[in-house]
This record gives sequence, C-alpha cells and structure tokens, in this order.
Amino acid sequence: MVFTEHQEILVKESWEAMKQNVPELSLQFFTTILEIAPAAKGMFSFLKDSDEIPQNNPKLKSHAVKVFKMTCEAAIQLREKDKVDIPESTLKYLGSVHLKKGVIDPHFEVVKEALLRTIKDALGEKWSEEMCSAWGEAYDQLAAAIKAEMKEEAAAQLHTST
Repeated sequence: MVFTEHQEILVKESWEAMKQNVPELSLQFFTTILEIAPAAKGMFSFLKDSDEIPQNNPKLKSHAVKVFKMTCEAAIQLREKDKVDIPESTLKYLGSVHLKKGVIDPHFEVVKEALLRTIKDALGEKWSEEMCSAWGEAYDQLAAAIKAEMKEEAAAQLHTST
C-alpha cells in the first residue's frame, strides 16, 4: 500500500503532540502488549525472570522508549523516503533478534494493536478512523521491513548451515 500525503500529515501532527510524553507513552505501549499477550513477557530477557512490576523495570523503560520512538519516527520518514528509513545495520539487527526470539506474524499484530491503543489514548478526541488508518499503514510498512529482514536472515542461516 501507499502511504499518502494526508496520512503523513496525520502521523506527523500526532507525533508532535505525543513527543513530550514519550517515556509515559512507551511504558503504556509495552504494558498494553503484556496485557494483550501476557506470554510475551518471556520474549524479553529483562522481564523473563523478573517478578518486578514491568513499569518499575529500568531496562523495560529504556527498551520501550527506543521501540516506541523508532516506530513513530520511522512512520514520519515513510513518505519522504518512500520506504521505512532505518539504518541498515539496525534493520539487520532487528531482523536477527526477532528471528532468534521466534517472533511470528501474530506477534506483530499484538504490537500493532498496542501501538494503536496507546496513540488513541494519547490523542483523545483528536483520534479518528483516518488517524487509525494512517498509523496502521505506517506500522504495517515497518513490520514488513522487519519481516523481510527476518526472511533474509533465515535464508542466510540456512545457506551457511548447508
């Protein structure tokens, strides 16, 4: 699908409105992921063996901010660059880590749902179906880039093991 100019405007405007609350929104985002899929806790080394409340976990806070910011900033670059604009080394790393952790399509859907809920809560009455569609498309393109990298990584591993 194509990320339209109108979608870009919606994403940029909403990102500007959310920027000052990134730490709180990031934690809300990850907390929502864990509410939707409690088993996801086992996919994060810093949560797996911890009984600590996720919101009190400093490693989760740091990770959540990185993931939330990268997702939002990648969305903003989408139309300008006509593709997900993440440094290739970062994309390779993301593909490798997601492959190693056993991430599959339904996991990406959980993250998308958590992202959209978080943005909806953050924007309040500014949230609309158009906004949901814009952020959904931006996320789908980021997820597609990570999935493509995961396939390349899997193919490379298969090639080197034969």
